[in-house]
Formats: sequence, C-alpha cells, structure tokens
Amino acid sequence: MRALREAMSGIRRAPVLTLLSVMAIGLSVFSIGLFALTAHNIDVALSDVEGRVEVVAYLRDDASEEQIAIARHEIESFPEVESARYVSKVEALYEASRELTEFSDVYSDLEVNPLPASLEIRLEPDHRTPDDVEAVADRVSAYQFVEEARYGREWVDRIYSLRRVAGGAAAILGISFATGAALLIGIAVRMSVLARSREIAIMQTVGATDGYIRRPFLVEGLVTGLAGGLLALGLTWGSYEAVQRTLVSLAWLPVPWTAAGLAFAGILGMLAAGRAVRRELRRLDVH
Repeated sequence: MRALREAMSGIRRAPVLTLLSVMAIGLSVFSIGLFALTAHNIDVALSDVEGRVEVVAYLRDDASEEQIAIARHEIESFPEVESARYVSKVEALYEASRELTEFSDVYSDLEVNPLPASLEIRLEPDHRTPDDVEAVADRVSAYQFVEEARYGREWVDRIYSLRRVAGGAAAILGISFATGAALLIGIAVRMSVLARSREIAIMQTVGATDGYIRRPFLVEGLVTGLAGGLLALGLTWGSYEAVQRTLVSLAWLPVPWTAAGLAFAGILGMLAAGRAVRRELRRLDVH
C-alpha cells in the first residue's frame, strides 16, 4: 500500500512527464496493436481458405448405395476426416447449374446427366497439410468404385507455403516492433526517473534501502504502462472501426490478445522503470 500511495503521489507531482510516458508507451504499443490486427486478419483469411480444402472422390455409375454407405462410414472414421458428404448425380447437376449460371440453358437441355456422383470429404483443421490431404486422397482412390480423387495439389501447397511465410514474417516483425517499443518506453521512463534524481538521493541519504526506493517506481511504471496500454487499445479500436466503415470488413482481436497486450504494456513499463531506477542508484553510489 505504501508503494502504491507513493507511486500515485509521484504521478501527481510530475503530471507532464507521466503524460509523456503514457503517450510514449501508448504509441509504441499501438504500433504493435496495428501489426497484431493485420496479422490476425491475415490468419483469419488463410484459415477461411484452408477451410475449403477438401478431397472430392468421383464415383463410378455402377456404384451401389450400399457400397457408398459403407465407404462413407469408413472414410468418416479416418483421423484426418471431419465429414464425408454424398452428392448424387442429380444434386451435382443442380449445383453446377446454380453456380455456373451462364451454362444453365445448356444444363437444362441435356438428355443425359454427364456429371458423376461424388463424395465431398472435408478434413479436420489440424490435418489440412499437403501430406495429409494427399494421404486421404490415396486411401479413397483405393476403393474400386472410385473413378478419381481430386484435391488440387498445387493449390493446397500454395496455401500451406503462404501460411508458413506469413507465420515467419509475423514472428520477425512482432519481435522488431516489441524491441522498438521497449526502447522508446525505456527512454520515456528514464526521463521521468532522472527528473526525480534528487528525491532518490535524499532517500538514500536517510538510509532507505534500494528495494524500498525501487518499489514505488516499479508500481508507477506498472500504472503508467497499463495506462499506455489502454491508450494503445483505444487507438487500435479507432483504427479498426475506421477501416471497417470505409474500406473492408475486419475481424477484431481475440480477447486473450488484448489482455496480453495490456499485460505486456504494464510489465514493459514496470521493467523500464526498474532498469532506470537501478541505473540511477548505481550512478549515485559512484558519486
């Protein structure tokens, strides 16, 4: 409680420096927030595309309903498979005429349905890699009444490669933004501590321990960091709303991400304050 009271007192005594620290932390974490928002929406878009990855098994015309039912049950028991949907020849023709409206007249004039029945096999989210998709396609092709199993190998490979590149880029840029934010926050908090160097020197003179001196500054750094984090969250939300209304629909950050961002700002502020006080204590000890 003493540390909290002294921290609040320190903030009231130097409102301008505190405000500058909050703004520095807020703007630094805001850059991370914008990056996180972009990275999250790229991930959402890739996940949406990945969700369409499926294996389509085209069936021979002489396949019996019993064979299809047994095969469908077996395929759905594969660990990689989420579901297997049977599409009859009639359904295939109907879906084709609905999706390809420019050919609707052609389909309506057909005397014989040329489209085969099929099994549309969706994969589990954790099993949409090129190797897993190919393995399922090979196993399904082994059924005698399956004419062909397709899944678009090049398309799947491209999606998987894009996800790996995006993941690597996100990690590198995230670390870069965090490092830049830490440096800016450290400079801002250092200025605040230097402005109170006389106060620290007096406390040392009357016999206060380093831990006693450091605690209020740590609490002040934590409070300042959290305030900067809230400012960054507000700026990120404002940017999100502006893009939503004028450009394109976006997904907002998951709650754990926003909570982690606030915690990161608070901890960063506390660590920066601790480092700045420790350096000042060393400087005073030397003198």
